[in-house]
Amino acid sequence: MRGFSNLACLALLLVAAGRAGAADRKQPADDLQGIAGGFVDLLAAGDFAAAVKRFDPAMTAALPADKLRDVWKSLNTQAGAFQKQTGTRVAKESGYQVVFVACAFEKAVLEAKIVFDGSKRIAGLFFVPLSARSEYTPPAYARPGAYGEADVRVGRSDWSLPGTLSTPAGQGLVPGVVLVHGSGPLDRDETVGPNRPFRDLALGLASRGIAVLRYDKRTKVYAARLQAESDRLTLNEETIADAVEAVRLLRGSRRVDASRVFVLGHSLGGVALPRIASLEPGIAGFVMLATPSRPLQEAYLEQMAYLAALDGVTTPEERARLESIRHQVERVATHDATAAAGADRPDDLPLGLGRAYWDDLARHDAGEAATLLRGPVLVLQGGRDYQVTRADFEGWRRLLAGRTDVAFRIYPTLNHLFMEGEGMGTPDEYLVAGHVAAEVVEQIATWVKDRPAATPARS
Repeated sequence: MRGFSNLACLALLLVAAGRAGAADRKQPADDLQGIAGGFVDLLAAGDFAAAVKRFDPAMTAALPADKLRDVWKSLNTQAGAFQKQTGTRVAKESGYQVVFVACAFEKAVLEAKIVFDGSKRIAGLFFVPLSARSEYTPPAYARPGAYGEADVRVGRSDWSLPGTLSTPAGQGLVPGVVLVHGSGPLDRDETVGPNRPFRDLALGLASRGIAVLRYDKRTKVYAARLQAESDRLTLNEETIADAVEAVRLLRGSRRVDASRVFVLGHSLGGVALPRIASLEPGIAGFVMLATPSRPLQEAYLEQMAYLAALDGVTTPEERARLESIRHQVERVATHDATAAAGADRPDDLPLGLGRAYWDDLARHDAGEAATLLRGPVLVLQGGRDYQVTRADFEGWRRLLAGRTDVAFRIYPTLNHLFMEGEGMGTPDEYLVAGHVAAEVVEQIATWVKDRPAATPARS
C-alpha cells in the first residue's frame, strides 16, 4: 500500500491526486478505455517509466516511477500475481471521466479505477474490489421508521467534512455515539468492497435508541491537499482533530444528551481514542473495535507475512518483499541525523507514511489508554481477524488490567469488519457482501444504554 494506508481492507486506495477544472470536457469512452487498458498492460509488464508518462503533473509528483513500482509490488504481495484483464466499464464521478479495468490476480479480482482529466491524462489511480459498486441492502436489525437521518458538516470551514446524523424517532434526549474510522481514506460508511460496517452500526444503534454520527474522513475529502503535505501528516491530522470536532457537534445536537456521548474507534480509530479523550474531556465511554495494542508497524509486518503464506508457499519474490518491509519496520525506530532531517527515502518507512507520522505514533503508545480513557471501555475483537489479532486483544487485557469499568468480548467467527465467516481469514471475504453481526450491535447498544452520564469535566 502506498499513500494513505489502510489496514482494514485489501489495497482500498493506493493513490488519489489530480485537480478539477478541465475534467468536465467529455472524452470518447472507447478512447479512454484503450488508454486505461494500455496503462494496466504497462504495469503488468513492469514498465513503470512509460506508465507514469500517462500521469498529469500532480500524479507525476505524487507517484513517480519508483513509487508506482512499489505500489504494484505491494499489490502483488497481497492479491497475488497479475493474470489478465477481464473487461472495462466507464463512469463519471465528480466531473471526472473514470474507466474501471477489471484485473484478475492470483488471489483476488480487483478493478483498476483510473481517473482522467480533460486532456486524457491520468489524474487518479485506485484499486478496488470488483464488487465495490454493489448496492447497499440494510441489515435485518435496521428497523425502518425507528430512526431518521440528516446531512451534517463536521469541523471547521477549512477542513469541513460531510457526515450523517442518525437519530432515533420520538421525543426526549438520547445517548449518542461518534464513529471513528480505521486507517485510510474512508467514507462515512467505512466502505470496504460491498460492505458498509459503519452504516450497519449507525442504522442498528439508531434503531435501538442511540444517535450516531459518522462522517467522511479528511484523507478522503482532501486527498490531493494532504498528499502535498504528506511529509507533515500525523494521526492528529488524519483522525484525531476531526473526531474531536465530531464529538462537539454531537454534544450540541438537539436530541442528544451531552453528558452521554460515547466514541467508538475501529482499528486505528481505536488507537486514537486516548488522544481524543485528552482533547475533549467528559466523554461518557469508549468502544474499541479490533484495535491494535502493538505498534502499527509490527501489525503491518505480521499481516503481510500472513498474506504471503496464505497459499502455503512463500515465493522468492514474496520473501524479498517481506525482507524489504522488515527493513522499513526497523527504520521506524531509527532516529539518526539523516532521519531527523526528514531525508528518509520513499522506501525507508512502511506504508508510504512519512517520518512525522511514525515519530508521532512513537510518542503515544497503547499504554496511554490506561490513564487517558477516563470512563468505561468496551473492547471487542473478531476471532478470525488476521489484521488485528487475539494478541492485540490480550494486550488490552494486560494494559487495562485492574480497572473495574472495562469489559472484554471476543467473537470467534467474526473478521476485522465484525462479519461472519469460516476458516482462516482472507482478503477475498471482504469482497463478499455482509453485515456487522447482530450480536455486536446488540452488545454495543446494551452497553451504551447501561452506562451512566459522564462526570462533568473540571475546568
